[in-house]
Amino acid sequence: MTAIATEPAAARTVRHPRNRFAERAGLRIGERFASPGRIGALVALVVLAVLWLLPFLWALVTSFKSETDAAATPVSFFPKDGFTADAYANVLREGNIPLWTWNSLITATAITVITLVVSSLAAYGFSRLDFTGRRWLFWGMIASIIIPPQVLIVPLFYEMLTLNLVDTYWAVILPQVVAPAMVFILKKFFDQVPVELEDAARIDGAGRLRVFWSIVLPLSRPILAAVAIFVFIAAWNNFLWPFIATSDSSLMTLPVGLQTVKSAYGLQYAQVMASAVLAAIPLVVVFLFFQRQIIRGFATTGFGGQ
Repeated sequence: MTAIATEPAAARTVRHPRNRFAERAGLRIGERFASPGRIGALVALVVLAVLWLLPFLWALVTSFKSETDAAATPVSFFPKDGFTADAYANVLREGNIPLWTWNSLITATAITVITLVVSSLAAYGFSRLDFTGRRWLFWGMIASIIIPPQVLIVPLFYEMLTLNLVDTYWAVILPQVVAPAMVFILKKFFDQVPVELEDAARIDGAGRLRVFWSIVLPLSRPILAAVAIFVFIAAWNNFLWPFIATSDSSLMTLPVGLQTVKSAYGLQYAQVMASAVLAAIPLVVVFLFFQRQIIRGFATTGFGGQ
């Protein structure tokens, strides 16, 4: 009894390794990890992941085949002549992949930066400022989300033509910086930022923009990162508008350039798959580096059920 009473408090509060594992796994103490429901959910997630990765795996394997094996029937994962990188060499030699990748990087980055600036300012205005017609303007913006982008192609093209911006980077960038969905997501997040923090800063003499820059934006880094990734991926994969806005091959983005490669190569499946893999690599890299921000963005917006 004396030994128990004099035992240090730190020794009595040491947690069992199994309890620490349960906490990290999101389980309550004593809850079984291998419950039937949890196993079923894990199996379903594995099956869905395999089904999602199967097309990418097929494209990757086909890109390392010769053209004969890629078009051979019956279809097989393992080519008879072995794997080869000739398709990548031909695409990089005959196509203009580096230039198209650079164009996509410039336009997607510019679209992302401008969209973040415009959307964050608009969202903060809807969240904090009280002006005449704010409610109707906000609902009008929400209603614009349901408008198909294809409906705006003709007026946007005439607008770019009037401004003499066709066949320029700006023709690709400017029509894509208006993102009502991103404004809505940011506005919902700004609504959760405590107003007391801003009031304290304004009492100290900070203006509205200073409060926005020094307090609201630092607290919004997870959602800003998530929005930036969403916008970047959408801009990178956009085909229709860059295809219409540019006809100069030196200004083509990667999806548009790959379409010309596909037309030139005809039914050379290995080279088409090699082009698709090269186009997907930057997005895979972006996701691997920023997957934590994507998850935080889902958790802090309406996507996470909050």
